Amino acid sequence: MTTTLITGANKGLGLETVRRLLEAGHTVHAGMRDPAAGDAARALGADVVRLDVTDQASVDAAIAGLDELDVLVNNAGIIGGAGSVDELDAEVMLRTFDTNVFGIVRVTQAALPLLHRSAAPVIVNVASGVGWPRALRDPRRDEFPVHAVPYASSKAAVITLTVQYAKDLPGMRVNASDPGYTATDLNGNSGHQTVAEGTDATVALALLGPDGPTGEFHDRHGRIEY
Repeated sequence: MTTTLITGANKGLGLETVRRLLEAGHTVHAGMRDPAAGDAARALGADVVRLDVTDQASVDAAIAGLDELDVLVNNAGIIGGAGSVDELDAEVMLRTFDTNVFGIVRVTQAALPLLHRSAAPVIVNVASGVGWPRALRDPRRDEFPVHAVPYASSKAAVITLTVQYAKDLPGMRVNASDPGYTATDLNGNSGHQTVAEGTDATVALALLGPDGPTGEFHDRHGRIEY
């Protein structure tokens, strides 16, 4: 049985990833800041775990409660505010990076001992096309109208972080996913994709075997070339 931990799993993309990986036969631990918000994940059959990616003690306690781990899906993320440069300051950047980037590092570092014991360890970091400069500069892309600095720059960091982890962990499959413009609370449900479409890349990467790619960035259509 494959054991999986998903962060930010109480709703949206995280909850849909829970559903799909349970359907694929995984044992799923659904991490979330407030377990009282976990009824939907419990109803699907997941084990709900208190996990606040911005709190090292919470992360350590969550990982300590697991006996084994094969797949880690770092899904938790925030928009972070500051829609315009005039509203931007370092504190907004820090809050955004604390969840979107440092949160991945906290959880991944805590989980590494368990992942090293797995026969087929996998890490999937949920990034975004908004973190991809080529997409931000292309008027034909959904990402082009986005001007907010914190979210875009944090997701760019996630993509680079993923590549570096993959280089340093050659025995693991470490990749980043781009959900695309998906209707979730994060964007006021304005996206044109369903949560099923938005989790296609994440789920595909979570199901990789030991011979799968690593250090790559994928959307629901496949690899995004660097």
